[in-house]
Amino acid sequence: MDNKHLSSFYKLLAIAYLLLLFAQAVKAAKADRGRGEWQLLQNNTGVVAMHMALTYKNTVIMFDQTDSGPSRYLLRRRFNGTRCEGTRNDLEDSSCYAHSVEYDVLRNKIRPLDVGSDTWCSSGSMLSNGTLIETGGFGAGSRRIRYFSPCRNGHCDWKQGKKLLSHERWYASNLRLPEKDDRIIVVGGRDVFSYEFVPKTLSRENSFNLPFLHKTYDKNQGRNNLYPILHLSSDGNIFIFANRDSILLNYKRNKVVKTYPRIPGKGSRSYPSTGSSVILPLHHTNGFKKVEVMICGGAAYGAYSAAKQGRFLKGLSSCGRMVITGNSHKWKMEKMPESRLMNDMIILPTGHILIINGVKNGCAGWELASNPSLRPYLYKPKKPLGKRFSILKSTKIARMYHSSAVLLPDGRVLVGGSNPNNKYTFKNVAHPTELRLQAFVPAHMGREFDHIRPKNVSIYTSKNDEVVAYGEEFEVKFLMEKENKEKLRNEVIFTAYATPFNTHSISMNQRMIILKCKNIVRNEDGWFNALLEAPPSAKVAPSGYYMLSVVNNGIPSGAQWVRFVYA
Repeated sequence: MDNKHLSSFYKLLAIAYLLLLFAQAVKAAKADRGRGEWQLLQNNTGVVAMHMALTYKNTVIMFDQTDSGPSRYLLRRRFNGTRCEGTRNDLEDSSCYAHSVEYDVLRNKIRPLDVGSDTWCSSGSMLSNGTLIETGGFGAGSRRIRYFSPCRNGHCDWKQGKKLLSHERWYASNLRLPEKDDRIIVVGGRDVFSYEFVPKTLSRENSFNLPFLHKTYDKNQGRNNLYPILHLSSDGNIFIFANRDSILLNYKRNKVVKTYPRIPGKGSRSYPSTGSSVILPLHHTNGFKKVEVMICGGAAYGAYSAAKQGRFLKGLSSCGRMVITGNSHKWKMEKMPESRLMNDMIILPTGHILIINGVKNGCAGWELASNPSLRPYLYKPKKPLGKRFSILKSTKIARMYHSSAVLLPDGRVLVGGSNPNNKYTFKNVAHPTELRLQAFVPAHMGREFDHIRPKNVSIYTSKNDEVVAYGEEFEVKFLMEKENKEKLRNEVIFTAYATPFNTHSISMNQRMIILKCKNIVRNEDGWFNALLEAPPSAKVAPSGYYMLSVVNNGIPSGAQWVRFVYA
């Protein structure tokens, strides 16, 4: 072969190689899209998002602890009312700084708030009118009850309740009760083995002893029964899980009505071992009577004492599912792709579960963990065993102790926080304080699915607003490409999601309902009209605001707010 032909051959070879690289890049990009995307929203939220809650005004309330050090936002007055004059001492005083912010989702803006007392490791719930109630915390804040009512004008702020909790509640959990008076139950706390109600039904009502918390207490391992997992069963009783055990409590009679089998395997699932949990979506096809709990991750036995000595044991990789209703109860175990703890479990509009944040080794607490879990998992509950987990796109930001995550109305998952240090610490530590705010964008939000995505969702009720009484019919109108009736019946579902209060891997009050669709038609103008039925009672869906999504063949719309209430 002469030089001329040899030169042409090498040119063709180079072109072929470039085409191969391009094809591989395209293939990789397509595969990457199938694993979701990450967005950086804010470089500095001002405070650590230790706690996070979405309001129906499309704002997210974030806050941490009041003695964690100076935040980005200096206050004019301290929480006790004395002025901050801007002296050197003031600039070093944590109490002269805001430790709560409001994030406007649509505008991507931060507004500082004055939380008023120490909310470190506290708990919360959304009341039926959309107000966030927040209970407990540390020190002077451990018996406090706080309220935040969201507004449109940017003038709303935290308010301190006049009444106090009966006991100091630090690392406690709370849950909305299925009652008209907006009561919540607050369970446990550090060295507190009881529960109480807010508000009290009687003026002299105190707390109620819960022997289950004594039985699950492991002092040598950081207690391992803090932030107990609470879920409201559709029979009105409360599922309580702590350490490795669980019960069903009839709170009206102060009586344990079921004791469930211990979850298999060694290790613990409760703080500081810190696994996470959800109730799988409740479905109208069984009258919402089947309630199945899922718990994933946690720490190895002895992880707390080992971490205190600088040894970070590998966490648990197991998940357990158990139906808590009916008469037969058995944990069905399966494996995540890797070990994980301090993870958050978020129910997506599709009914799939996103497992995000956390670490692979150690336990919760300051400097007690290593090896951050950067890759989220997607769990599809209805897939065959062994095919339910998939690994999603990795983040570059470690989300460890004191991180959080919440679902947004547009379908993204907001992710913030992480501070495994005693104070705000940005230098000379393995894992600095993290103030960046991200959103994880699930793959089903990709533009390639826009042709089948329901759009322009509107809700129509008898009162001509977003309020729907239990059992009442209401209409949902939306645009979508034409489908035949059989496909509509089988592939379009309507989900209602109760927004949680998220902290320490616990999404308190998180709940999804698959609503009954009684009829769906396509009008001549291309719009679809669906006739839906609201949940039958507060036991199925405690009264308040829910995000309603239309899901077509696994592709969800953006959510609209609907409020379920008593008639």
